[in-house]
Amino acid sequence: MKKLLALMAFAGLFLLSCSDDDEVIPPEVVDPPAVEYTSGSANFSNYVAVGNSLTAGFSDAALFMDGQTASMPNMLASNFALAGGGSFSIPFMADNLGGATLGGTPILGNRLILDFSSGSPTPVEVSGMGATEITETLSGPFNNMGVPGAKSYHLVAPGYGNVSGVALGLANPYYARFASSPTATVIGDAAAQAPTFFSLWIGNNDILGYAIAGASGVDQTGNPDPSSYGPADITDPTAFAGIYDGLLATLTASASGGVIANIPDVTSIPFFTTVPHNPVPLDAATAELLNNAYAAYNAGVTQLAGLMALTPQEAEARQISFSAGDTNAVVIIDEDLTDLTGFNPALINMRQATEQDLLIFTSQTFIGTLANPNDPTSINGVAVPLGDEWVLTPEEQITIGNAVMAYNQSLEVLAQTYDVALVDMNTYLDIVDQLGVQLSDGSTVSSTYGTGGGFSLDGVHPSPRGYALIANEFIKTINEKYGSNLPGVEPLDYTGLYVN
Repeated sequence: MKKLLALMAFAGLFLLSCSDDDEVIPPEVVDPPAVEYTSGSANFSNYVAVGNSLTAGFSDAALFMDGQTASMPNMLASNFALAGGGSFSIPFMADNLGGATLGGTPILGNRLILDFSSGSPTPVEVSGMGATEITETLSGPFNNMGVPGAKSYHLVAPGYGNVSGVALGLANPYYARFASSPTATVIGDAAAQAPTFFSLWIGNNDILGYAIAGASGVDQTGNPDPSSYGPADITDPTAFAGIYDGLLATLTASASGGVIANIPDVTSIPFFTTVPHNPVPLDAATAELLNNAYAAYNAGVTQLAGLMALTPQEAEARQISFSAGDTNAVVIIDEDLTDLTGFNPALINMRQATEQDLLIFTSQTFIGTLANPNDPTSINGVAVPLGDEWVLTPEEQITIGNAVMAYNQSLEVLAQTYDVALVDMNTYLDIVDQLGVQLSDGSTVSSTYGTGGGFSLDGVHPSPRGYALIANEFIKTINEKYGSNLPGVEPLDYTGLYVN
């Protein structure tokens, strides 16, 4: 009965609310007040960005128009325009292929796309001949002074944009297209524009080249002369700090402020985390064959451990064993192992990889191939150990980590010295790698290759969505330092992966 009375009361209220005698007055719609964006103490009217591929908008192993449009500095410029920022010019490539020619000869490859023809998506170069010709120079100046491949010392090197030096490897093809003269420097062309605000992000290539080469270059710590360096060497931290000091002194001469970023842990990018240490499938018969082949090596290592030529722990780590299944570890050369070849030339510095080793991305195209086309047993990574250029051992990772730490300590001091904003990209990209970043639609961006949305198909450079996350970190730091209230960009407006 009580339920019936309650239902009748509710029905009565419903009828009253719908009565023709009542006038329903909709609530007044009030537009939210317009946000007035301010630059704070900064002056964004002439923004110039200086750096390398991360500044240029490089992704999918190439520089191309859409990627340049989605570059981090261009995103910053769109925000700066809300608070007095001016136009932002970019030295665009000629198309979206990314390839380039020098005197008609191709010298730069096209961008990567996913090929689904084999049933399993595989990154391949997009077909076609790029329309960008390096000798057809552009007339600047350009606000985006990002030069793919540039290291810190390249920014101050006269002739780095000399077209005649490109074929000899003495100049950079990207900078050669828009350098103001054959003897110009990147930092000189940037400073000539008298920027009122700047971004400077340089230094990752000073370490990355060494890492991508599997640490087969030289750690030049202690050698302050970059003119003696090879392309895969680590720049001396003292030299790096001195060069960076000069860069900031030049840029702050005209600018009201600026922003720099520190160096992320390069070993956390997909280029080093995608290929597992144990990708080798074997049947029982092949595993037994391999174990028999390595039996003499294992016995020799054990014998020398008994003679105190190496520790029992190293002897155990050097034992090579295979089993039937899909997760056999590859065999690698490890230069940090004890040299036993003086006892027996066959006891080379090899062992099987562990989870602590990082195989570089391109090793997946090499593992399983034949070292000798006429010998079907000469399988790379199995019967023939992978060379140093294919893997980063824990010791090599420590060398890289020490360089990153030294660079970043200098950058922290320099940011304080020149009173500029410092973006902690080292910590932020570690968060992307370890935890991921959740977006407004509930999706998460991570560093997982291909599907994470944070990195492009080359495994090194961010995707446009990844660049949007980075741009927002820059904007947040700029707002905190200069009292601006820039809104940032919406990462969902940018793709996490180009599909064609």
